[in-house]
Amino acid sequence: MTWKTSCVLILVCLLVVAAALGRNWLRVRSHPNALWHVVHDLCVPDERANHLPAPCASVDLARGFAVLKDEAGRTQVLVIPTAKVTGIEDPLVLAPTAPNYWEEAWESRSFVAKNAGRPIPREDFALAVNSVEGRSQDQLHIHVDCVRPEAKTKLAAHLGELGPTWRTLDFDIRYRPYRARWIAGTDLGDVNPFKLLAADPRRAPMADETLVLIPMTGADGAPGFALLSDHTSNEHLADGHGEVLLDHNCRVLQGAG
Repeated sequence: MTWKTSCVLILVCLLVVAAALGRNWLRVRSHPNALWHVVHDLCVPDERANHLPAPCASVDLARGFAVLKDEAGRTQVLVIPTAKVTGIEDPLVLAPTAPNYWEEAWESRSFVAKNAGRPIPREDFALAVNSVEGRSQDQLHIHVDCVRPEAKTKLAAHLGELGPTWRTLDFDIRYRPYRARWIAGTDLGDVNPFKLLAADPRRAPMADETLVLIPMTGADGAPGFALLSDHTSNEHLADGHGEVLLDHNCRVLQGAG
């Protein structure tokens, strides 16, 4: 066997492994860079070569993010930077020129509706980023899916407690006393939840924090978002897993017309 033949066989094997990883990356979550390899080595090259960014649903090279269907649940998607950004703790998320990945994620909710096969009301969505302790992948990814019904109900009953500054809620959601603030507007625009959290002197280290964004209608009838934060805590056995406020079974859609 010549060295050229050997090289070709090795390349073929690598491509087969990469393709399998792209289809089933959740099965190798023990590899913390699996998600990065899917986006960087499969989706982005496919988008550049033929504008078919498999296995991603979409890649926007100009704005620097990809959308990937998560194997957990029927509807959930992940919004992932095409640059190497490890997670909520990465200084790159706070850089002056950093994309507002939360706005990109919010605009990508149409992929969730497409997976559901039906329109989804604005207030039935939720977005989340987990802490370092609460995640499996060392590539930033924002979970986009349906909101957990009890989280939506509890927040709606306490809208009067939400304002433009952070405060600890007078109730718990999923057994955690989240802190929260209000963001006014139909969309986020230039409002970056990472920067809102980083500017709060009462926050935990960014690596320990988790963020959840839930669209709602304010007490004044105007649209906005409840931005919730929590953090890892050895004392309370919390792992900073805000994704728990998302419902990958989309129960908010059951029985809806």
